[in-house]
Amino acid sequence: MRRGFATVAGRTRTVPQTLIEKVVQNYSVGLPTGKAVKAGDYVMIHPEHVMTHDNTGPVISKFRSIGATRVLVPSQPVFTLDHDVQNKSKKNLEKYASIEAFARQHGVDFYPAGRGIGHQILIEEGYAFPYTLTVASDSHSNMYGGVGCVGTPIVRTDAAALWATGKTWWQVPRMVKVELKGKLAPGVTGKDVIVALCGSFNNDEVLNAAIEFTGEGVAALSVDDRLTISNMTTEWGALVGLFPVDDTTLDWYDQAVLKLEQRTFSSPGSFVIPPPPEHPRINRRRVDNLRESVLSSDINAEYSSHLVFDLSTLIPHVSGPNSVKVSTPLPILEESKLAIQKAYLVSCTNSRASDIAAAASVMRGNKVAPGVEFYIAAASSAVQMEAELAGHWDILINAGAKPLPAGCGPCIGLGTGLLKEGETGISATNRNYKGRMGDPKAKAYLASPMVVAASAVKGYICGPASLDKDALPPIQNPSFSLSDVSTSNAATHVQSQEQILPGFPTKFSGALLFAPQDNLNTDGIYPGKYTYQDDITLERQAQIVMENYDPGFAELVASYFRKIPSETEGTVKSGVVLVAGYNFGTGSSREQAATALKAAGIPLVIAGSFGDIFKRNAINNGLVCLECPELVQDLTELFAKDGKRGAGGKSGEMTVDQGLNLEVDMSNGKVLMSRSGGLDVAKTYTIKTVGPSVQELWICGGLEGYVLRQIKAAT
Repeated sequence: MRRGFATVAGRTRTVPQTLIEKVVQNYSVGLPTGKAVKAGDYVMIHPEHVMTHDNTGPVISKFRSIGATRVLVPSQPVFTLDHDVQNKSKKNLEKYASIEAFARQHGVDFYPAGRGIGHQILIEEGYAFPYTLTVASDSHSNMYGGVGCVGTPIVRTDAAALWATGKTWWQVPRMVKVELKGKLAPGVTGKDVIVALCGSFNNDEVLNAAIEFTGEGVAALSVDDRLTISNMTTEWGALVGLFPVDDTTLDWYDQAVLKLEQRTFSSPGSFVIPPPPEHPRINRRRVDNLRESVLSSDINAEYSSHLVFDLSTLIPHVSGPNSVKVSTPLPILEESKLAIQKAYLVSCTNSRASDIAAAASVMRGNKVAPGVEFYIAAASSAVQMEAELAGHWDILINAGAKPLPAGCGPCIGLGTGLLKEGETGISATNRNYKGRMGDPKAKAYLASPMVVAASAVKGYICGPASLDKDALPPIQNPSFSLSDVSTSNAATHVQSQEQILPGFPTKFSGALLFAPQDNLNTDGIYPGKYTYQDDITLERQAQIVMENYDPGFAELVASYFRKIPSETEGTVKSGVVLVAGYNFGTGSSREQAATALKAAGIPLVIAGSFGDIFKRNAINNGLVCLECPELVQDLTELFAKDGKRGAGGKSGEMTVDQGLNLEVDMSNGKVLMSRSGGLDVAKTYTIKTVGPSVQELWICGGLEGYVLRQIKAAT
């Protein structure tokens, strides 16, 4: 595979774009001539790389089930075994062996258990590289944004499709600008930045958004700080967290190249020992090209929101307990001397060489407190080697830290050292959800490596002795401002005429059913008790759809089809149209939440917004999802109890049926709401519809059908 930008023939840019939109443009395929990629667009992408980890096994099964026999672009996938590396059971070792065998068979780059956490490997080995688009079947692929790479998560079906065709679809998220001003005080870190952001803006302000970090404050952040911040934009709710490529980034890559050049005993001018071969992805030629091809957002690029954060007003923060949406200034928490039983310096978030060095500076000359267990695991074997050579690893071990292999381990509740019932732990990881790191009745806090190490020494949550409190800003909320940009390019942006592919409906039409509920999760749509009953038919799925939300929903939908069957007449697709509130489909990744709705005869769901994984599963299975906040608001005011979502309709019904009909024109985004059987239009709305990439998936019956068609076309 060529190491560079994907291109779009005949493209001319007349529309201002953000940096993220420009990168996605370069990796989009099949765009109409002159099309400029913007937020909200559905595009077919050909990412530079796609990473899978322990979930490679299920992806292999999916790959084979769709009829694929070869990986189209062997240099595109990367396999990294990192999650359950402490598990030496025969079953797990056989799984790992089968993944390695598949990699060897297809010529895929493979990194075995012990090499490190996949996200760190992708940074170290240059798979995630500035101005490229790299995806992973893991939610923390946002981390690649720390080096100027657009990283975003995908689901397993997408990964299988990428192996087979090199492509998958993506809806470009809304853009949010986070402007950083000032400079962090001594002892304040990138971890404190993102912990404070998650805790201060905890009402889904950046949910499913693509964040661009800008401002003069960026220059003072190290690459490791940026990686930490980008990593945890996932917890903040975003799908991308991108930093600009600046002198700090380029200097970091210069040092990376130098390390690679010095990895043998060769020396400049030596004729005895030749220099090592050029690294295929991190090399001077590629870094020099970066300097010559700087990309940045256009001056008039559009953002849905603009957040300004003054770094100089921030003091160390601690997240928790058991929620990233709760953050507390360290001095306040320190006063309570909250005892801990476990401390963790592990994960892709904060276990790089600089993090280990920071912890070692605190632990030098100290011991882990009695009654405390302090676990450490490097983000990769390369990181551990660097820490060992610097002496930092031995400082931690001699202080009483317990080493674990490079991998995810306790961060995801696997292996040694998990929190037990009633225990409290402090960790440098990214998630402290209830039960994630052990028993659900334990408490987990998140903090920087220095705070974790200091807490391990003292036995309670506290800062290091070296922290100069007089040099810190006052204990108060850090200085933030947030504004919605009126010229937003969010989903409500004016809809341009959309090309309709042959075979895709020009219109969707049908009875309107309204579920006045925000955060209607996948368990409400498709009960968990049915999820692993693999023999359930689509007909049965239709009978139990929405059972946990409204037991009468399936029968209500079915009653419409006893009157008028669901069918496509000419270019119009008829059926029931479901309208719901915000964040529809949040929760688990179960595909049945989408397939059950479609099986019931619902070809289209309209909501204020969608859970991203649900939307991916829906579109992968041929269920169209559109956003129309104005329609949701009007239906809420007209028919929801007390004019608010969350308590059903005015008569207490969970699904509102008022005899309304909805017609959606997919070419121009016009939505007509009228009384069923009548021609009187109650109101007209304009929404952003779907582009050719999603239309093609629908025509093929979903992503699996698309992959099959691509395979047949190639043979």
